Amino acid sequence: MTFTPEFGNHGIRLAALLVAGLASTPALAVNGHYVPGIEGLGAAAAPPEGLYYRAYLMHYDIDDFRDANGDAAPGSNSGSVNALAHRFIWMTGKTFLGADYGVEAIIPMLDTELDLQTPAGRQGFDDDGLGDVFVGPVILGWHGEQWDATFAAGHWFDTADFDPANPASVGKGYGTTMLTLGGMWHLDADKTWNVSGLSRYEIKTEQDETGVTPGDSWLLEWGIGHRLPSGLELGLVGYDAWQLEADDGTASRAKAERHAIGAEAGYLWPTAGVILKGAVYHEYAAEGGGLKGLESEGDAIRLQLTKFL
Repeated sequence: MTFTPEFGNHGIRLAALLVAGLASTPALAVNGHYVPGIEGLGAAAAPPEGLYYRAYLMHYDIDDFRDANGDAAPGSNSGSVNALAHRFIWMTGKTFLGADYGVEAIIPMLDTELDLQTPAGRQGFDDDGLGDVFVGPVILGWHGEQWDATFAAGHWFDTADFDPANPASVGKGYGTTMLTLGGMWHLDADKTWNVSGLSRYEIKTEQDETGVTPGDSWLLEWGIGHRLPSGLELGLVGYDAWQLEADDGTASRAKAERHAIGAEAGYLWPTAGVILKGAVYHEYAAEGGGLKGLESEGDAIRLQLTKFL
């Protein structure tokens, strides 16, 4: 086995992490299940009573992988993730603690391809199929004249296939309890301007195949939106995600993080009961850590369709 001069000892270690470390979980999430940037504008307001179907289509291009210092791994490393998630929301018409009560479920489908530079040369990895399923028995939505607030709780179950030797594996090999808290403030009486923030806190179980328990993580999606007289809503969006605790079961104390900014456009067709949104995100900073060792950095395109059933 030979190594090119560009690697050196540090480079060899980072390149080896691309296979040994990234095999723990697919890209997109920091070190949990939730995909940053999947919601965007208006996500912190629970919908009215009724049954809803929401489809998320996400395409993520990986430009490189970053270590704990934010430095890119040596060589040319790239990849892509295509995700289609089916979400079902039922706002029951019941109330609890003064809030509208609902439940939800998410079924994701993933297709991941990676092209990595390793000490042994270039290697390709891929996987596709159903991802881990989310069940949320609690959605609470409060509504004021110019504000909305939401709390939710649920669990990502370890239902998907996981291969610790495949960095593109669609399953993660562990479960995640996710707690959600968010709010939106309408800046004018006509509700044409709004600012919003939606946070997710993730608590993981042990990954049986490795004996590692990923550390807790926290993510904030934010947005500033303006609705035009035509009904078109435009806005600035972004996300910031941090791993708050080092992984239990590894020697590394590094913690992953990721930051992005983007733009979104959306439109509501009241007669059809349909909302269509689209957004683009550019990740401008990422640091690796924990179970993966390295963190992907790239650009994402998201389409979202909501249908009132």
